[in-house]
Amino acid sequence: MSDLLVVQELLDFLGRSPTPFHAVQQATEQLLKAGYVRLDEKDSWHLAPEGKYFTTRNDSSLIAFHTGRHNPLETGIRMMGAHTDSPALKVKPSPVTINKGYLQLAVEVYGGALLNPWFDRDLSLAGRVSYKTDKGLLKSALVDFRMPIAIIPSLAIHLDRTQNESKKINSQTDLPPILAQIANSENFSFESLLTDQIDDDTLEEVLDWELFFYDTQLPAEIGLNKEFIASARLDNLLSCFVGMKSFIDSDTSQPALIVFNDHEEVGSASASGADGPFLKQVLERWIGDSAEAFVQTISRSLMISVDNAHGVHPNFASWHEPDHQPILNNGPVIKINANQRYASNSTSQALFRHICQQADVPVQVFVVRSDLGCGSTIGPITATNLGINTVDVGVATFAMHSIRETAGAKDPLLLFKALKHFFNSSSISA
Repeated sequence: MSDLLVVQELLDFLGRSPTPFHAVQQATEQLLKAGYVRLDEKDSWHLAPEGKYFTTRNDSSLIAFHTGRHNPLETGIRMMGAHTDSPALKVKPSPVTINKGYLQLAVEVYGGALLNPWFDRDLSLAGRVSYKTDKGLLKSALVDFRMPIAIIPSLAIHLDRTQNESKKINSQTDLPPILAQIANSENFSFESLLTDQIDDDTLEEVLDWELFFYDTQLPAEIGLNKEFIASARLDNLLSCFVGMKSFIDSDTSQPALIVFNDHEEVGSASASGADGPFLKQVLERWIGDSAEAFVQTISRSLMISVDNAHGVHPNFASWHEPDHQPILNNGPVIKINANQRYASNSTSQALFRHICQQADVPVQVFVVRSDLGCGSTIGPITATNLGINTVDVGVATFAMHSIRETAGAKDPLLLFKALKHFFNSSSISA
């Protein structure tokens, strides 16, 4: 597979996935096209040898697996995990305000967003809307305005000359986007605006929503030699796309699974998050209800938790630990933390290094400076809940949690090669 094909497919996936709901919808289409059968959690499952299956939860989390030609009790399961959500501005339940003749929507910050880059951007709105039909049925639909409908203007430098020295952002008062000019006497209905976005003649009443603003600037290749990619939501939809692509392109001979959880950016504690029961429940339905068989299978399995790593920034290199400074386009990064913010240990690290050696993929290492705090991933949570040997890895990026992040254009293919070899590997234990 060529670098160009992987990059172009990745950019297309990113551009079509403004929210976790849309990302799961895109993944669902890819899996169905590849012959995977959709399972409903409410139904009984009848899994066949060499079967290919997937299921979703909350429309924002997904698990796909192929049963392979071997008994997972004997070979273990090759698992890869990532998350579908990214820091964003989420619309509040009663959002409409009219201030000085401007229509605005109240928002709250979802996750640990880098807020400065949200100003002066062409913003659109997307997410899930729940509604009642004229027959009293409850339904949900995904919406995406696509076009720029809002902006958060900066305060002019002339009015506050200190902004370049220290700009503090009040998330309550500084962030509501402006959508239109409107007289105070006019009656604006946000529900009616959403109704116009839903293609369902039976829609009677919009009841609720989960909506996020996003930057309409499309993902792009940048650099004199197109050596970089820039996009919103590289953390962590890049990992989701590469994981899905390598999983679908594997030979399906080995028992393997991918899990894409929602809500990682806010702690993972939800029914569809990594700290919820989703993954364990799917595994129990696959492996069976024997506690001994479950433990035996997990003890032979490996989880590769894939979430972006901090590439060393040439303007801010002092913020990185010396000798642990990942470079963009130099291959996937093993992430290590003494306090278990990452789940990597010497055996899981060695296994991933061995996988990369066999796939002819270079490996880097990231450790945060000892005097700085460390982020985390679904890795430690999944390892804790399942007892599975886990390694945390990811591709190096700049500006993590910004509205637009940067990664190396070569790294998606390198990660793809490593993960595909992992899914095909006949041995995944030390």
